[in-house]
Amino acid sequence: MRFKIVNMTQLNRAQIIQAAEILTDSIPIGWPTFKHALDEIDRLLSPENTLLAAVGDDIVVGWGGILPAYNGNVFEIHPLVVRSDKRRQGIGRAIVAALEDGARKQGGLTIYAGADDERDDGETSLANVDLYDDLPGKIISFSPGTHQSGFYLKLGYKIIGVMPDANGIGKPDIFLAKRLW
Repeated sequence: MRFKIVNMTQLNRAQIIQAAEILTDSIPIGWPTFKHALDEIDRLLSPENTLLAAVGDDIVVGWGGILPAYNGNVFEIHPLVVRSDKRRQGIGRAIVAALEDGARKQGGLTIYAGADDERDDGETSLANVDLYDDLPGKIISFSPGTHQSGFYLKLGYKIIGVMPDANGIGKPDIFLAKRLW
């Protein structure tokens, strides 16, 4: 599929609606309704944040943002979503590359993402285990399973931390980061 990466401030209202639908469809735990997703996009569309969308044939097929932290030395990827029927076509990879470039241009040294492993059965080897018992060993032998952390690992991100029970017992938040310099 051919697509271009554009700043979301350039999108028309119909495309913003498409972006909200992708967010709700992709991460319903975080944004269970269309209104929640639209409110999140409206909140994120502020001058200090960068939101980029992948657009093909005037249709939004994915989008992501970076939020500055630590006086602009670090940027958080939040969120990153691709339409379910367009995944595994390089769209997410292209959005992340563009977000990394944007963070570099703003003086960023590090970019990171928090990846919640919050499904009931868990998706990674860090789910439903005692993370207070030998966390370093568990990180060394980490297996992403079907979790999005595998995507970030393929892009050169490293696990830099884990917050046990962030989403309930046995449901950790996994922090992955990459140097930008």
